[in-house]
Amino acid sequence: MSNDTAKLRSPLSKARGLGSAKYGTEHWWQQRLTAIALVPLTLWFVIGVIGHLGADHAAMVAWMKSPFSATMMVLFVAVGIYHAAEGMQVVIEDYVHVEWQKLAGIIVTKLVLYGLAAASIISVLKLTFGA
Repeated sequence: MSNDTAKLRSPLSKARGLGSAKYGTEHWWQQRLTAIALVPLTLWFVIGVIGHLGADHAAMVAWMKSPFSATMMVLFVAVGIYHAAEGMQVVIEDYVHVEWQKLAGIIVTKLVLYGLAAASIISVLKLTFGA
């Protein structure tokens, strides 16, 4: 389509085929909800780590064996990585303009982040319940 023809198209014509506006709203809400959930989880994590500065390995393991600490750590990892995956998807969708690169970027990013989440959660569970 020539540049002159593109100028004559209506805004609705330009928007057709670009997907549903509802998806973007859902994505936006998920980002905001996970950000809100990360506030207390991050505070818990930072306070917990500061409280154990200088502690030995046994003290850290004992802290993680607590059901409350293990639950909070799993939530912190799961919500944090989900939030990161959603945010990275938005960045890739906005700034990568070649469709196959966009799709590959989203897939690789999510596989890496979800793999890290699985490894982290398995590590917390292994610490909590023993090897």
